[in-house]
Amino acid sequence: MATQNSVSELIKLAAGELAAAGIADPRREASSLLSFAISRDRTFIIAHPEFEVPAGDLLRFRSILSRRAKREPLRYITGKQEFYGLEFDVEPGVLIPRPETEILVESAVGFLANISKPRFCEVGLGSGCISAAILANAPEATGVGLEISEAAIAIAARNVSNLGIASRLEIRRSNVFSALARDERFDALVSNPPYVPLADIAGLQPEVRDHEPLTALSDGGDGLSIVREIIDGAPGHLNPRGLLLVEIGFSQSKEVSAMVDPNTWDEPVFIDDLQGIPRILSVRLRP
Repeated sequence: MATQNSVSELIKLAAGELAAAGIADPRREASSLLSFAISRDRTFIIAHPEFEVPAGDLLRFRSILSRRAKREPLRYITGKQEFYGLEFDVEPGVLIPRPETEILVESAVGFLANISKPRFCEVGLGSGCISAAILANAPEATGVGLEISEAAIAIAARNVSNLGIASRLEIRRSNVFSALARDERFDALVSNPPYVPLADIAGLQPEVRDHEPLTALSDGGDGLSIVREIIDGAPGHLNPRGLLLVEIGFSQSKEVSAMVDPNTWDEPVFIDDLQGIPRILSVRLRP
């Protein structure tokens, strides 16, 4: 018979609290929180509904449940997020990696596979998930990661170290391209820049609006200033026929397309995400 501290009862009560806080799929989230609190996987949670949660784990569960009910992101609570089949440390100093960004990684890996000893540069390293995923899947590649936030640099450095690829990624503190030498060039440039218009921030989910770093979400204006700076500066840092990949926001493809100078670049291509939204600008430098 289930008691008030059993797995089944705790999930039931927690799901009700999370539902009242407006969290989607509250039972699944409750299960994930309890799994994390008692250091057991979800299979154990499902298979042992009668398991009595020890007092210490119960206190931990109640603490993290309270945090989640205040709409703190689950991934900041657990400190982990999977991306492109790899596990990354995440903290409030960096964005939580999103599935749509995997499209950018896939495009970069496919392009670099056809180049001998390729070298790429990421503008806005964040957690390091993009560069790390590229390096893990392009074994001959090396990269440079540019990031202005010292907090993000520390997290990215830890992630690439954990994955055993730190020797292949040079991390530099940089405002866009400022830390690159004038003649420093790469086979590819990749970026997931802050592209959310400031006017749209208030309408985002509380998990994003109130917890993820604003400077990684928005440029403080229309969401396009850093995208424009990257497109304008990229030709000076790409090898002939080099590739530029930039993640963009909903409904921005028309404006971004207008930034691409046809005298400098091939015709821009926009790669859709799973919702059919043009999500990744893919464009090659003209000969």
